[in-house]
Amino acid sequence: MSFKIVVAVKYVPDAAGDRRFAEDLTIDREVVDGLLSELDEYAVEQALQLAENTDDAEIIVVTVGPEDAQEALRKALSMGADKAVHIEDDDLHGTDVMGTSLVLAKAIEHIGYDLVVCGMASTDGAMGVLPAILAERLGASQMTLLSQVNIEDGVVTGRRDNDAATEQLRASLPAVVSVTDLSGEARYPSFKGIMAAKKKPVESLALSDLGIEAEEVGLEGAWTAVDAAAERPARTAGTIVEDAGEGGRQLGEFLASQKFV
Repeated sequence: MSFKIVVAVKYVPDAAGDRRFAEDLTIDREVVDGLLSELDEYAVEQALQLAENTDDAEIIVVTVGPEDAQEALRKALSMGADKAVHIEDDDLHGTDVMGTSLVLAKAIEHIGYDLVVCGMASTDGAMGVLPAILAERLGASQMTLLSQVNIEDGVVTGRRDNDAATEQLRASLPAVVSVTDLSGEARYPSFKGIMAAKKKPVESLALSDLGIEAEEVGLEGAWTAVDAAAERPARTAGTIVEDAGEGGRQLGEFLASQKFV
């Protein structure tokens, strides 16, 4: 029986694109390209490294999102993951982190797992709480914000680095871990990997396949909501300080007026 590593990934709007809200105050995905969240690439990379050092390991990537979210799955498959699961349903539109964690938990239970690996946060919502909520829903051990992960004898160990200290952590499997951007650069897909990804299986699931009712997710089931949004104001010309002997004072006054100093 293989050791199953599940990687939860997200298809996000390109941060370099012109992101806008739709009329219902959800992200308008029609006006901006999407991609695999950069922070989730670190999770895929750590899963690949763990699999290289674990006998008979299998990596399954899973995402919740619209049809185009398969692009994120294909990127992960081209990096080296073995198979993918895509949860797509019209009733998922507007789902927040609580609903997403429910769907992911049901999907991961459907897949089966020994270890779940997540990125530290998504590059659009940037909440960073999904791994902990997911672990709670699964009833699994959790270790978050790791910069190093290892598996040995049914135990997952990890190192968490912060400004004040370095912590060495350990937990029994099954477990959910999240990794930071300090865990190591993600590999670039090779041409061979890109071609192989086209033939790797992608299972599609709907809410009904997971036993989830429509009112539990989407805008109706969301625990959070955007009440109002306004477009970012256009960039204006900056203030020019000409130094005629008083430049330093003028610069200091300007910085103080903007509460930078």
